[in-house]
Amino acid sequence: MTTKKTTNYFTELDQVDVTKHIEKKGKFSYLSWAYAVRELKKRHPSATWTIHEYGEEGVPFINTECGFFVKVTVIVNGVEMTQVHPVLDNQNKTVTTPNAFQINTSIQRCLAKAIALHGLGLSLFAGEDLPDNITDKQEKEFTKLANQVKDEKAKNAMLSALKGGRINESNYAKSLEHCKTIIKNEKKGDK
Repeated sequence: MTTKKTTNYFTELDQVDVTKHIEKKGKFSYLSWAYAVRELKKRHPSATWTIHEYGEEGVPFINTECGFFVKVTVIVNGVEMTQVHPVLDNQNKTVTTPNAFQINTSIQRCLAKAIALHGLGLSLFAGEDLPDNITDKQEKEFTKLANQVKDEKAKNAMLSALKGGRINESNYAKSLEHCKTIIKNEKKGDK
């Protein structure tokens, strides 16, 4: 008797390389919902999803005191994963009176994230729960300072961390101080 080896569908989806399909909008990285759906359905054709509706009208959003939200549930191999997503603008700020396009965009982002809960592209969202991004003023200040660093490798690492969102409110002051220290040490070495 031969036994069929079963694989964990989450592990299978988590191993899909999504890096070539990441899109940048401003400082944010996204996995296209269309790519996520295509890759999911190629591997699990019976996967389904539901866009939750609210009220007698069956609208695909809910309005709360803290903003508008959408909700999507994705089912893969009988496992349901539900994601709730706020309606945001292109700066990831809450939209107080969203239009149909903004609601649809949030539904598609929510769908991509619900698929990620099953493993596909989940690594892209690692760290998104970190403290808020730094302000534009802080970003300009850090960029100006980092560009003064002579060591190209160190400069590129700092600018990459900034661009990748790894410099945030919680580590901004320390990152800025680190940059200043590198510049100070480079100036000492020039003497």
